[in-house]
Amino acid sequence: QVQLVESGGGLVQAGGSTRLSCKASGRTIINDSMGWFRQVPGKGREFVAAISRSGGTTFYRDSVKGRFTISRDNAKNTVALQMNSLTPEDTAVYYCAAGAWYKGGYSNDRAYESWGQGTQVTVTS
Repeated sequence: QVQLVESGGGLVQAGGSTRLSCKASGRTIINDSMGWFRQVPGKGREFVAAISRSGGTTFYRDSVKGRFTISRDNAKNTVALQMNSLTPEDTAVYYCAAGAWYKGGYSNDRAYESWGQGTQVTVTS
């Protein structure tokens, strides 16, 4: 199983930007579809963005479209999430995940079998 470690995030002012990175180890993620999810206390994990194995196809939840960009570098075994125009509603723990969309769809967390430990993003108004 691949190990995923997120970095980045932290405290950001509303309207600002930050970039999350996810470094994979243990094996290559070139055959994995990758996703970013987020979770706030008391709520379930929600889909944020996903990217296909080649990087040629991306998906986003409606509330982040035009503000967030997911990308991957298969040579470096990394996935990134560029987050712009942040709002307090984006405050959450963000998780990187690796999996296969055929197992449930790109926005379904059951399609992903490997998860990072999460990184906190806090947006202040």
